Amino acid sequence: MNVAQKKRTLMRDTIRDAAIREFARNGLAGTSTQAIADAAGISKAQLHYYISSKEDLYQEALGYILSEWREIFFLSSSRDDPETAIRAYIERKIRHALEHPDSSRLFAKEMARGAPEMAEHWPGLRAAVDEASDVIRAWIDEGKIAPIDPLLFQINMWAVTQHYAEYEVQTRMLMDAEPDTPLDADRIANEAIQLFLTRCGLAEPGEKE
Repeated sequence: MNVAQKKRTLMRDTIRDAAIREFARNGLAGTSTQAIADAAGISKAQLHYYISSKEDLYQEALGYILSEWREIFFLSSSRDDPETAIRAYIERKIRHALEHPDSSRLFAKEMARGAPEMAEHWPGLRAAVDEASDVIRAWIDEGKIAPIDPLLFQINMWAVTQHYAEYEVQTRMLMDAEPDTPLDADRIANEAIQLFLTRCGLAEPGEKE
């Protein structure tokens, strides 16, 4: 990749990240290209040099979020060691939610309005979930974890890990955490890990890290 290509890639990443922040706050309809340009630190004319439309940028943002979440699972996954895989996945997912909360918030906002922009992304999401379910079923068949519903297990992990982004204000209030103070990622991750390992029969109820 030459210097010009690197510069273009960096600018595209900057625009996408700015768009995710604005879409997470205001949704697709409530976000203007001017707002995205301002968030990216460029002019509106510069923005339109890099994007074809706000709608296409929204689709790009959704696809990027889903690809990140899929990568987190399969980087964490181990077909031979479910405890290591579950621990790694939950910790990475929680840290990602705390460090990049707007990704979860944008996705939640899209789901809350009935997911009208998700048509092209459902097949990829379904394939990733089915692939992960196959990994979990293999663990069950090999007697490595207790019988569980592979799909609902995944959905419940998403619900727990993404909660700390989607309900950050509530979490901060209940944990007495100031807005400029990082949430205690270790405390959050350890509790969630214990919850899901116990469900799989890989930890005893009440067992501590």
